[in-house]
Amino acid sequence: MSERGDNDKRNGEEKTKGNWIWYLLIGGMMVALISALIANNNIKRIHYPDLILLLEKTRYAERGSLQSVDNDSFPGLIELKRKDRKEQISKIRDVRIEEKQIYGKIDYRLLDADGKEISSSSGNGIEFRTSKDDSDETSKKLRELLNQANIDYGYAEPPGILSQYLPLMLPVILVIGVLVYMMRKLGGVGSPMSFGRSRGRLYAQEDIGISFNDVAGIDEAVEEVREVVDFLKHPDKYQRLGGRIPKGVLLVGPPGTGKTLLAKAIAGEAGVPFFSLSGSDFDALGKSRAGNVPGSHDEREQTLNALLVEMDGFDANAGVIVMAATNRPETLDPALLRPGRFDRNVLVDRPDKQGREDILKVHVKNVKLGPDVELKQIASITPGFVGADLSNLVNEAALLAARKAKNFVGQEEFNDGVERVTAGLEKKKRIMNEDEKRRVAYHEAGHALVAFSLPDTDPVHKVSIIPRGIAALGYTMQRPEGDRYLMTQIELEAQMQVLLAGTLTEEIIFRDISTGAQNDLERVTRIARSMVMEYGMSRLGRINFRESNRSPFLMGGGGEAYNRDYSEHTAREIDQEVKRIIDESVNKTRLVLSERRAALEAVTQRLIEVEVIDSEDLRKIIESTLDGPRVVPGTSGIARRPENSGEDVADDGDGSGIVVATPAG
Repeated sequence: MSERGDNDKRNGEEKTKGNWIWYLLIGGMMVALISALIANNNIKRIHYPDLILLLEKTRYAERGSLQSVDNDSFPGLIELKRKDRKEQISKIRDVRIEEKQIYGKIDYRLLDADGKEISSSSGNGIEFRTSKDDSDETSKKLRELLNQANIDYGYAEPPGILSQYLPLMLPVILVIGVLVYMMRKLGGVGSPMSFGRSRGRLYAQEDIGISFNDVAGIDEAVEEVREVVDFLKHPDKYQRLGGRIPKGVLLVGPPGTGKTLLAKAIAGEAGVPFFSLSGSDFDALGKSRAGNVPGSHDEREQTLNALLVEMDGFDANAGVIVMAATNRPETLDPALLRPGRFDRNVLVDRPDKQGREDILKVHVKNVKLGPDVELKQIASITPGFVGADLSNLVNEAALLAARKAKNFVGQEEFNDGVERVTAGLEKKKRIMNEDEKRRVAYHEAGHALVAFSLPDTDPVHKVSIIPRGIAALGYTMQRPEGDRYLMTQIELEAQMQVLLAGTLTEEIIFRDISTGAQNDLERVTRIARSMVMEYGMSRLGRINFRESNRSPFLMGGGGEAYNRDYSEHTAREIDQEVKRIIDESVNKTRLVLSERRAALEAVTQRLIEVEVIDSEDLRKIIESTLDGPRVVPGTSGIARRPENSGEDVADDGDGSGIVVATPAG
């Protein structure tokens, strides 16, 4: 991560340096233009007849002398009337003749109507300029007058192209620069000014600065793409044997797992230029065309067709590989995924425990850690976190430590950071009245007690009645002991019982329930319906009633659509089966709460006193009130008897088995 940060900083400095060059160029042109205008304004312009009159009246004793033959004070003085003022010019000298202009120096005095001097430039004099025609007669007469007056004069060199045209070019260049700048500002995504212009950004080899050492936690994906790097580095090795370099590589995985970072690392390892382009610039062109009304998305489909043709028409020796990333592979058009286009599909999945530890090591390189920090322990309490989540966790922990004015980030900050990321910001200033606080304490104590009492649940890490997030007035945090990839029916039922425990506790204690169980009931219903419709965990048999286009990489599966391929009668049976499963979980949960009422009261009282209970305190409180085993008898470790026995065996926690009747069907 440090190399990537240095590279981003270097790119920013180079962009800033480029901007300063433009600013200096524009500023220099403006200064030159203003200087030219000021210089022209400081030159006194006189008419050609007045110049001829001045030359006729001027007689120097010799060349190079300002001593007049007639008058030592004002040699060749002439007076010009300008409305209510008078101008006196004299002592013409240092004349320079150009093709159409005459330059030189004169003494100049400005007088009012009464003859009082207003301003004067006697001594050094001022520059003057006079326009003339380029005829031979005019030039001959001018030379005669200059020679008669003994005035030093000369002919100027022909003007250079730069000096002749620069004053004209500067305003034009400035106007063009302003127009280009304005067009770039107007040329955003979707702007008419951006039509036909590529939005891709080219990163040179030295600009990428990322290698596989910066990619952690997805070792399988890295190994998969090493072959792609070899393709880019040594294409001849494969073409020599008649092989064909892949046209495209599709990185598939959940958001935040590092797909874009992996693509940049591939370019960095291969040492090749890298074009970066967002999918939004192509109107999400890879989306499947199936089911679209003809003509409804003509522009997108034409763009997609153009991409398909270009990928299939690439020269096999061009060495160009298209890389794309998505978390919705099920929505892509099949024509994109066939061989010859995207030949490689690389899964970039959520990291396991070891992978999370490796990712944390990358993100804490620039963080001052305390001696009590154990990255392995942090990795174990963050199942399901991806690289982006872990980066956010490290940042939250650093911010918490800075807020406490500490010199390092300790384990406490990381634990608080996990809670803040998962449950939201703690709101200690939100004050609940005593009745609500007591109800919330009973609600969370019910969750914790049932989770503690069932064998197939994740251990309880913390119970709190301090509000967090947007609507949570309390929470019970469970943390799995390891990564899980499958869930059994017993574990799903145990989850449902833990979720139902809060509202059932309110029912037992207060003879009434509150709105605080809304999220619990939503999750319970979703689990029960999935058991019936997707997992075949019901009396309706091993049947999947729900075929969806839900992404396997998006948590919650928001926005999915379902195809209903069953009758109204089956739908009614599904609803009844969902209700039956939930009702059974309700009865089992109510039994646990009733039998362990003393433990429930003890946990609630402790919560009211201290507001937060950790796992060790919870264990001591509950075990101090129990006469029997920790696990509720008849609820753990159900294993099937041999086929056709019609019975299940359950371990009651002390090693002995009890027989539980299983209904037929």
